Amino acid sequence: MKFNREKEVEHLIERELKPDGITDERVLQALYRVKRERFIPQSLKDRAYGNYPLPIGENQTISQPYIVALMTQALDIKPSDKVLEIGTGSGYQAAILAELSSVVYSIERIESLSAYARTNLYSQGYNNVFLIVGDGSVGLPEYAPFDKIIVTAAAPRVPDPLFSQLKKGGKMAIPVGGRSVQDLQLIEKALNGRVYKSSLCGCRFVPLIGGEGWKD
Repeated sequence: MKFNREKEVEHLIERELKPDGITDERVLQALYRVKRERFIPQSLKDRAYGNYPLPIGENQTISQPYIVALMTQALDIKPSDKVLEIGTGSGYQAAILAELSSVVYSIERIESLSAYARTNLYSQGYNNVFLIVGDGSVGLPEYAPFDKIIVTAAAPRVPDPLFSQLKKGGKMAIPVGGRSVQDLQLIEKALNGRVYKSSLCGCRFVPLIGGEGWKD
């Protein structure tokens, strides 16, 4: 059967995401616009809009669309926001963020994946994404503070450097827990300095490797 992107993405949004609570119209429109098939191996193109993760090489995955949408919706990204992403992968989440924010800084520890993401993003005109190869667990202090931070790898705890780089009034979405099962958390740093944590759902992410994460 011939791949029909419009039909596939509409099915994903209407039959999978909306019934599961993804209601932010800006997020849904971003998911509609970003071509997920451009961020996975072409041999998997026909599965691009299935609601599940897919392999992208280097023992890494592109996240399930629902998880991408849930984390993005929880962050409530504004057009003026400066966003930090930890774990570029193939660049799909960065593209979603780029649709919604002013600028995205994305760190990936695996150089070949960062290069793959660069090709995927820049060939489609996402010029407001800046890609860095390095240890995402320590963030990017030279570009801090950030309005929003999204971590797409599982940490044993919320890394102190990332929290310190979050602007007052900002939000961070991060999976926290063991190497195999985690709790997807929303961390809010209130203007008065108080910290609020809420659980979004249980999840399974690849581990966050680095000085403030898991050891390789």
